[in-house]
Amino acid sequence: MPGMTITEKILAKHAKRDSVVPGENIWVDVDVLMTHDVCGPGTIGIFHKEFGRNAKVWDRNKVVIIPDHYIFTADEKCHRNIQILRDFVKEQDLPFYYDPEFVSMNPGKPNPYLDPTKTKYKGVCHKALPEEGHIRPGEIMLGTDSHTCTAGAFGMFATGVGNSDAAFTLGTGKTWLKVPPTMKFTFHGQIPPYLTAKDLILAVIGDISVSGATYKSMYFAGEGIGSLTLEDRMTLTNMAIEAGGKNGVCDVDEKTLNYVRARSRIKTWEVYTDDKNAAYDYEGDYDLSIMEPMVAKPHSPDNKDTAHNVRDVKLDQAYIGSCTGGKITDMIMAANILKGQQVKIPTYVVPGSTEVHADMKRFNLRGVLKGPNEKSVEDILSDAGCSMGASGCSACLGGPADTFGRLNRSEVCISTTNRNFPGRMGSMSAAVFLASPLTVAASALTGHITDPREFITSPIETGMAGVK
Repeated sequence: MPGMTITEKILAKHAKRDSVVPGENIWVDVDVLMTHDVCGPGTIGIFHKEFGRNAKVWDRNKVVIIPDHYIFTADEKCHRNIQILRDFVKEQDLPFYYDPEFVSMNPGKPNPYLDPTKTKYKGVCHKALPEEGHIRPGEIMLGTDSHTCTAGAFGMFATGVGNSDAAFTLGTGKTWLKVPPTMKFTFHGQIPPYLTAKDLILAVIGDISVSGATYKSMYFAGEGIGSLTLEDRMTLTNMAIEAGGKNGVCDVDEKTLNYVRARSRIKTWEVYTDDKNAAYDYEGDYDLSIMEPMVAKPHSPDNKDTAHNVRDVKLDQAYIGSCTGGKITDMIMAANILKGQQVKIPTYVVPGSTEVHADMKRFNLRGVLKGPNEKSVEDILSDAGCSMGASGCSACLGGPADTFGRLNRSEVCISTTNRNFPGRMGSMSAAVFLASPLTVAASALTGHITDPREFITSPIETGMAGVK
């Protein structure tokens, strides 16, 4: 009998079985359920309809609600959604709700937080979940957001679900899954200074297509993955869904454990590894020493090319942010390229979380606390002419017309976000190129798509940023 993969072992444990095989349908216990302001109201409505208006959630300590998508807007429906969440949290006495307290039902756009360290609001759910101690190896997390698979970077099974599935889990603590087969992607060598995980995942998706991993587990392995920062691994697993993946997952190492030990609200967990005789649906190998900075051209994440090949594409806008490109290490990488220079096109910067925003204010270019005469990461980006936004999803999902950084015309944008379908960042007539924070920053300086190797001469240090 073949061995099992990380994903299969986690699912077997939560199904109370010794083993499972791909294709089996199983009931599993869920450790964490997350929802936000876009899908939360729908999930709550179904929960009330099917379980009763006075029903209680299965475990109040395992439900996390994080408003993050449509926060800084005057749209009244967006404000209403947040109020629905507040009412449900009060009704259920839920302890893990991260409220944007500056949002009210009053007309007009709410003022952003004045200090990112003095607000209950946390920003993008996928970044805030590990920061707030809700993510651990070996667990199962469901979220009403397709990029919930981000948490697989921590060695857990995390996947997005619809409102009906989420409502069922709210009431029962269980869900019904088909065991996915595993695709293994092995990266050899050490990550070069001009590449990030964004380049790696764009290469993979370009090779297998946006449907190549449909309902499969994408396992990212090899010494190359070990050389990535923990935050960069989150970019890999985040974009597993862009290939149709059910989940993405990475091995657990000391980088993972140090972070989880410092953050987790629960002090015990189980680390799983692939058996040596585990069976894979597909295996792909990549040599990091010969890979190049990548982009995904409009209008699909699998429309890959090298940044060098599309260097003649003129740009109207650059965007650095989202759950894929708004982490503190992403910001440090961009700032190292932009230091002492001026962007040539409008460049929007959106921290992925309020913690990232706070770190941007206190860290220097080397990812350590800045000295009294040093500039912060935020200072450097602002000095370069970038427009700084409050943390959140912002223009990654388009949003209302008043959303910060939204594409409202036929602009051509290069972005660290994860999707470039027509209308994803706003206007249906806009064109979005996906790229790493290094490539986006380099392109912002020239006004056309630019290979970051033109600006990078040595490795970029990230120090303690995103480590604990």
